[in-house]
Amino acid sequence: MASTPSKDYKRREREQKKADKRRAREEAKAEKLAAKKAAEEEAAKQAEADREAQIEAELLAEIEAEEKSKLNQDES
Repeated sequence: MASTPSKDYKRREREQKKADKRRAREEAKAEKLAAKKAAEEEAAKQAEADREAQIEAELLAEIEAEEKSKLNQDES
């Protein structure tokens, strides 16, 4: 006589599938959050680098203006 799985076994199987799905959703959510955080950190680093480059460019422009001013005064 063939035996059939008990109802408890079927229930445990359903609960295990639900738990696996829940765990997969939570892992995907955690990965998405980690990726978002990494992207925000990268954007912050890029913004800081851009800000530093802008300050450096302004400083160089100011130095060049001073040098031109000095040359014009020397020629006079």
